[in-house]
Amino acid sequence: MKFINYLTSIAGIDIYPMISLFIFVIFFSVVTFWALSVKKEQITELEQIPLKNDQVSINP
Repeated sequence: MKFINYLTSIAGIDIYPMISLFIFVIFFSVVTFWALSVKKEQITELEQIPLKNDQVSINP
């Protein structure tokens, strides 16, 4: 028996692709809105996070 036959036998399975599409569209919209509205100073600060050497961690 093929996998698709298992999916067609589940009642209400057709709603899951719509829910996942809805979640993707909402997430993409929020990330796009944030990327377009963030200030340049904050982007510069976030760019420098990996390069900061304020705290030196010493591993024993």
